[in-house]
Amino acid sequence: MDTPSSVVKNTAPAVNAHTHLYSGLAPLGMPAGEPAPRDFLEILQKVWWRLDRALDERSLRAAARYYLNEALLQGTIGLVDHHESPRFIEGSLEVLADACQEMGVAAVLCYGASERNGGREEAEAGLAECRRFLADNDRPLVRGVVGLHASFTVGDDTLREAAELCREFDTVMHVHLAEDRADVEDARRRGWPGPLERLLHFDCLPPGSILAHGVHLTVDEVKECERRGLWLVQNPRSNENNAVGYPSALHASVKVALGTDGFPSDMAAEEAALMRIGREHGEDPRILRQRKPAGRRLLVERFGEDPHVLDHSRWERGREQALGRREAILEMAGSEARRLWARMDAEDGAV
Repeated sequence: MDTPSSVVKNTAPAVNAHTHLYSGLAPLGMPAGEPAPRDFLEILQKVWWRLDRALDERSLRAAARYYLNEALLQGTIGLVDHHESPRFIEGSLEVLADACQEMGVAAVLCYGASERNGGREEAEAGLAECRRFLADNDRPLVRGVVGLHASFTVGDDTLREAAELCREFDTVMHVHLAEDRADVEDARRRGWPGPLERLLHFDCLPPGSILAHGVHLTVDEVKECERRGLWLVQNPRSNENNAVGYPSALHASVKVALGTDGFPSDMAAEEAALMRIGREHGEDPRILRQRKPAGRRLLVERFGEDPHVLDHSRWERGREQALGRREAILEMAGSEARRLWARMDAEDGAV
């Protein structure tokens, strides 16, 4: 097996500030959308939303364990995950949390509530999973937050419910924001300048909330995010792969971290992509280099002053254990991936 570059090059374990553990099996032959997607929404509809609808407990556990094991080898000590599995909602965060705790990866978890398959009932189930996990989780290495998929897949009642849940548990929101123009256009059709303004109006974004992407935010909107203490997370490889654009306004905030959006958790590779793409857009490299280490600040914010969350020795032990179990986990992942691809092929697009 190839050795991840970060096993050799890593000097300080990193934090992946936005990812999707459920996509962990994707590198093992996930079927492409047919015919080929023409835009971002079709990528979601033909690939990722088919995948998340096909997930069950077995495949999710295999995806999480494979992703986390590789993440340790790639130099990742912690991550912020955004999860969705519409046919396996209740208990899904337990599966992810158990895997993170077992493997020694600090994690912030949420279920991204959405109405895109089953309307309000689906969103209510997603927020109920967030509520249950926030109330019950006591794992030392795992914290919960409230999640929404994105403004464009939820109605006003879901926003109100999510905001109330944040208040009830004194926690923050994790949501995709302005990743593609479709999110902005949807908000405008609803009468808002953009998705940020819509989420703020419904009080969905307490200080410390985590906004993934921000590709189509303006400089003034990014400054407003900073003023309110909101985190933005750039995902260069994903944004480039999905051809959604470049988040040129993020320089207006110091609270910008780096994520992979489901790409493997090799933060050295993600930072290299950031520097390459940022250079092409005339960015100041000094600003860009602040984004990977910012993920550590984000994680500490969610864990408080817990001295173990960024414990280098814990990551070193985890990395050694990951090397030892890598072949067995890959074998199990390969088997579950084949079963999952068959479920995707049978997916008819309805829940």
